[in-house]
Amino acid sequence: MPLTFAGTLDRDALVRASQALTPLVSDARIADAWDEESTLPGFSVGGLVRHLVSQPECAVEFLGIQPVPPHAETVSLVELYRRTDWFEAPVGAEENTSIAADFNAMAAGRQEHSLAVLAESVAALPAAVAAAGPTTYVPWQDCLLATDDFLVVRLMEVVVHADDLAAGVGLPAPAFDDEALHPVLALLAALSAGRHGQDRVVRALSRAERAEWPVSAFG
Repeated sequence: MPLTFAGTLDRDALVRASQALTPLVSDARIADAWDEESTLPGFSVGGLVRHLVSQPECAVEFLGIQPVPPHAETVSLVELYRRTDWFEAPVGAEENTSIAADFNAMAAGRQEHSLAVLAESVAALPAAVAAAGPTTYVPWQDCLLATDDFLVVRLMEVVVHADDLAAGVGLPAPAFDDEALHPVLALLAALSAGRHGQDRVVRALSRAERAEWPVSAFG
């Protein structure tokens, strides 16, 4: 069956993962490097911070979308990425550069604004998660996703971009708990297998002597 976390996810994992971002986002080294290039191509450090804190913000917004368009199709977690234009696009393609440009512009409020966005979203997230139904509408792809799978997408963005941010300024990444990290690792492995094929991914994950190629889930 397709990868899904419907009915099995600890929904509070996204709340805890979002709370864990505060020490990283508030660090003085982030403020000092705000306008510098981050490790994520096209993003300034500030733009990457703003993208990172948009994940709980996006969750609160999307979980509350009502009414859901009646034509919206329910898709699997991996199918969501197949529908996403940036997923298969090269790093320098407009599908990716436009996202970076948007968040770089949104970072004009500096560290203080991003911290305020994070605090407001973290405060609103538990109620939004508690009130969520079994599916969530994703307007970017005009489809429905099992709510637990939608939360895993947000978790993946939090975990990956927290590492991007921390690596770029010489800070440790947040230590996420297993309930947050394990679904992310499963999703990354599934996306990687779809991109690189079963053999490469199995060998990279299991046998160092046969791990001959990169198997990044995102290119």
